[in-house]
Amino acid sequence: MELTLPAFKIEVQQELDRILTYWSNYAVDFKHGGFAGKISNDNQVDARAPKGSVLNSRILWSYSAAYNINKKAQYLQLAERAYKYMVNYFIDERYGGVFWTVDFEGKPLDTTKQVYAIAFAIYGLSEYYRASEEEQAKQLAMRLYDVVVKHNCDSQYGGYTEAFSREWKELEGLPGSHKDANENKSTDTHLHVLEAFANLYRIWPDKDLKQRIVELIKLFLNQIIHPVGNHLSLFFNKQWVPQGNTQSFGHDIEAAWLIQEAAEIIQDAALAEVVKARCVEVANAASRGLDVDGGLWLEYTFDDQHLGKEKLWWPQAEAMVGYYNVWQITGQEDYLQKAQGSWQFIKKHLLSPEGEWYWGVDANNAIMKGEDKVGMWKCPYHNSRACMEIISRIKS
Repeated sequence: MELTLPAFKIEVQQELDRILTYWSNYAVDFKHGGFAGKISNDNQVDARAPKGSVLNSRILWSYSAAYNINKKAQYLQLAERAYKYMVNYFIDERYGGVFWTVDFEGKPLDTTKQVYAIAFAIYGLSEYYRASEEEQAKQLAMRLYDVVVKHNCDSQYGGYTEAFSREWKELEGLPGSHKDANENKSTDTHLHVLEAFANLYRIWPDKDLKQRIVELIKLFLNQIIHPVGNHLSLFFNKQWVPQGNTQSFGHDIEAAWLIQEAAEIIQDAALAEVVKARCVEVANAASRGLDVDGGLWLEYTFDDQHLGKEKLWWPQAEAMVGYYNVWQITGQEDYLQKAQGSWQFIKKHLLSPEGEWYWGVDANNAIMKGEDKVGMWKCPYHNSRACMEIISRIKS
C-alpha cells in the first residue's frame, strides 16, 4: 500500500530515532572510549574487537547530521564522542592521514593509508563542524583534504589512488582494503571522495576544491558510467581501463543521487542538468536488480551471468533515496512507488526488534546469520542517511 508523503515522512522519522537509539544503547564503549568495534547479530558486544576509522567517521557523520535536522542534544554529545576519539586515536600526526584500524585500546593496528578512510573522516568532520561550529574540526577536515591532494591525486590520469603505506610509499597489494579487487582505482572510493569533498565545500567554498569536485563528476560521466549499460564499472587500472565486468545495483542507485547532490552543492546549474539526465539513466540501470518484492539484489556478473541473490541493508537504503530523487527529477509516479517499495521491503525483512537493521537476507528472505550488526562496514550511515534524506526531501 502506497503511503502519503506525510505518512512516509513520519515512518522514516520514527525509524531514524530507532536506529540512533540502538547505537546509543548498545555501541558506546564506556571502558575504552569511543564506540564498540563489533557487535554480533544477536547484540553481543566484542569488547576486544579492533575499531575501524570508517565506522567511527560514519558514526560522527550520522549523529552530527541527525543533530542538524532535529537539534537533539544527545545526538550532538554522541557526535562529540566520535569526534574526540578520532582526534585522539585515528589521526596520524606524524605522517598525516588516518589509520585504517586501531585496537580496542586505541593503539594503531592497520596503519595503511586508504583514501576511502580519509574521505570518510573529511565527510564526518565537515558535518560535525556544521553541527558544532568547532573550528578545530573544520581545520582538520581541510588538512586531510590537503593530504589526499598531495598523496592520492593522480595528476597524470586523473582520480585518486586507493592506498599507500603509513609513510606514503607505494604498495604491491592493498592489505586490509575494503574492496575485493586489488586494483589501482575503484568506483566506490571515488564516489565517497566526491561525497566528502562536496560536504567539505559546504563549509569551505574553496575554488580549488570546487574544481576537484567538477573533475570527479566528469570522471563519473566520462569514465565510470558504462557508455552502453549506464551502470557503473567498479574497478579500474591506473589508466582508467575497466577491470572485471560486474554490476553492483546498490552502487548504481547510490550514485544516481550523490553525483547530482555534488553538482548542486557547488551550484553549477549547467553541470547539474547534465548530471540529472545521467542519474535517471543510472537509476534505470539499477532497476535491473529490483525483485518483485521491492528488494534490490546485490550484483550481477556479466561474464558468467550470475545474479547475487542477497539483499543487503545498504542497497535497500540507497534505493529509497535514489528512486525518490528520480521521482523528483521526472515526476513519474513509478519511481516514487519504487522508493516506497524499498521502504516496505525494509520494514518487512530488515528491521531488528532492538533497533538497527540486519546485515541482509538471502534469496529466500531469511536473515543472514553470522554477520555484524555493528562492525567495520556495518554503521548507522546508509540507513540513517536514507531516513534523513527522505525527511528533508518531503519537508521541502
